[in-house]
Amino acid sequence: MLVFRGFHRPVSSATVLTLGNFDGVHRGHLALLERLTDKARELGLPAVAVTFEPHPREFFSPASAPARLTTLREKLERFAAAGVEQVHVARFNPAFAALSADAFVEEILVRGLCARHLIIGDDFRFGAGRLGDFAYLQAAGRARGFQVEAMSSIQLAGERVSSSAVRQALEAGDMDKAALFLGRPYAIDGRVVHGRKLGRQLGFATANIYIRHNPLPMTGVFAVRVLGPSGRVRQGVANLGIRPTLGGTRPLLEVHVFDFQGDIYGAHLSVEFVHKLRDEMKFSDLSALQARIAADAAAARAFFSAE
Repeated sequence: MLVFRGFHRPVSSATVLTLGNFDGVHRGHLALLERLTDKARELGLPAVAVTFEPHPREFFSPASAPARLTTLREKLERFAAAGVEQVHVARFNPAFAALSADAFVEEILVRGLCARHLIIGDDFRFGAGRLGDFAYLQAAGRARGFQVEAMSSIQLAGERVSSSAVRQALEAGDMDKAALFLGRPYAIDGRVVHGRKLGRQLGFATANIYIRHNPLPMTGVFAVRVLGPSGRVRQGVANLGIRPTLGGTRPLLEVHVFDFQGDIYGAHLSVEFVHKLRDEMKFSDLSALQARIAADAAAARAFFSAE
């Protein structure tokens, strides 16, 4: 899959195109991407996606923007797995935000990406003041020579699948509902970094993963599955949060992988959160923390044994 920053490099042909934030790449997004790739094969054209960085809500109101479900890297990995051939990452800055709906169509869709067929979610809005919508695109397509179709929302368990619904499930600790809406367990990817080695001193060595999700979509202690560089899936227990007992201020993911010894510093891990055990807590001392880690590890093992 080819990834480009912006639209400066001309596309090699007409395209089948979709646009959106795609945060979480949930089952609604996956249905849209499946339609995109099907239509691209039908027309013999590349399947192209446009996404925005940062998220528009982070640009307009950073203090109240929702927690991201996926980093850009994680999102691109999901695009590649869905069969998208080319992704353009649009830098959402003041100039981009000021584009009128008509300028967006002309500069981005027509001249930049040579759209032949455009597929969007039924709630997609674009252009300054969010004045562009499906009806606007249909009219523009008739005038400029591209077709437009909208994908209806996916309903599961009587609820519309959306990034907001996934966030709500994660915040509530409902990992089963989040997995239902995502089509997979919620996961965070990252590289193992050196830490204070405190877990090893307490008898529970951890892989410390520096993460870019800030604010976090959830915090707490979880039973997890860990996919490492060997491709083997292992079970474990993880703390996601700021580690208040240790005076932490920045989010960190600490994973204790069961029955594993080895040097994985620098390795890229994918951690799936399958069951929430408890909220993050501040303990009075390291002895109390050590005892609770032991209890958490036992609870996670029990969960996997009963699963």
